[in-house]
Amino acid sequence: MSSTSKRLDKWLPQLVVSPAFALSVLFFYGLCVWVSALSFTSSGPSMTWNWVGFAQYQKLFASDIWWLSVRNMGLFIPITICVPLVLGAGLAILLDQRIRFEGGLRTLYLYPLALSWIVAGTLWRWILTPDVGIENFLKTHGFPNATFDWIVNTDYSIYAIALVAVWHSTGFVMAMFVAGLRSIDDSIIKAARIDGASMPRIYWSVILPALRPTIFSALIILLPAMIKTYDLVIVLTGGGPGQSSMLPATFMFEHFFARQQMALGAAAGVIILMTCIAISVPYIVIEMRKQNQEA
Repeated sequence: MSSTSKRLDKWLPQLVVSPAFALSVLFFYGLCVWVSALSFTSSGPSMTWNWVGFAQYQKLFASDIWWLSVRNMGLFIPITICVPLVLGAGLAILLDQRIRFEGGLRTLYLYPLALSWIVAGTLWRWILTPDVGIENFLKTHGFPNATFDWIVNTDYSIYAIALVAVWHSTGFVMAMFVAGLRSIDDSIIKAARIDGASMPRIYWSVILPALRPTIFSALIILLPAMIKTYDLVIVLTGGGPGQSSMLPATFMFEHFFARQQMALGAAAGVIILMTCIAISVPYIVIEMRKQNQEA
C-alpha cells in the first residue's frame, strides 16, 4: 500500500466526521456563546449590543416569577428522575424473568417513548381535564363527589406535568436497564445462587452495582431533558393556572419571545445551562474516576 493510501485511510474517518462536528460546534457552542453575550446587554424587542453588565441577572434574581419557576423545578426534578429510575428498574427486572408475553409488554411500556412531548401533552390534557377526563369518568360511573382536577389546581398543576413526564420516560429507562441486565454474565448469578443468596439479594447486592454505568447513562440523559422541559408545560398547562406550573425553561422562552425581553430570557437560559453543567460535570468526573480505579 502506498504512503498516500495509508494517509488517506488514516484521515478519512476524520474527514467524514468533520462536517457534522463543525456544525455541532457552530450551532451548540457558538449559540451558547452568543446567548451568554446577549445576556449582558439591554436587548429588548430587538437585539442591541449595549452592554449593561450583570443588570439582567440582578433583574432575573429579583423576579418572583423566576423563583416560583425554580421552586417548581425543585419539585419536578426529583419526581421525574427518581420515579422513572425506580419504575424502569422494576419493570426491567420483571421482564428479565423471561415471563410470557414479554414482547407485548415491552411494546406496551415503550409505546409512550414513540410519542413526542407535544402528542403526549395533548393526550394527557384531555385525560386530566375535569370536564372530559378522569374526573368526568368517575362521576358518570357512580362517584359523584370524585375530583381529579390537578391540571386546573394551582397546588397540583406541577405534579400533573411530573406525572406525564414519568409516564413518558419510564419506558426509556426500562429499555436501558433491560439491555444492561442482558449484558451481565449469567455465571455471576449462578455463583451467587450456589452460595445461597436469594434472588432479591442477588439483584440488590450483585446486579444493581453492576448496572452502575446504566444508571449513570440514564441520569445523564434524563437530567438535562427534564431541566429544559418546555413543550410539555406549554401543551399541558400553558404554565398555569396563573403561573403555578411555570418552569425555568418556560420562563426563558416566554421572556425571550413572547414578552420581547431578549436579554432577560438569555440570562435565564445561561442560568439553566450553568445548572446542567454544575450538576452533570462533577457526577461525570466521579464516575470516570471510579471506572479508572476499577480498571
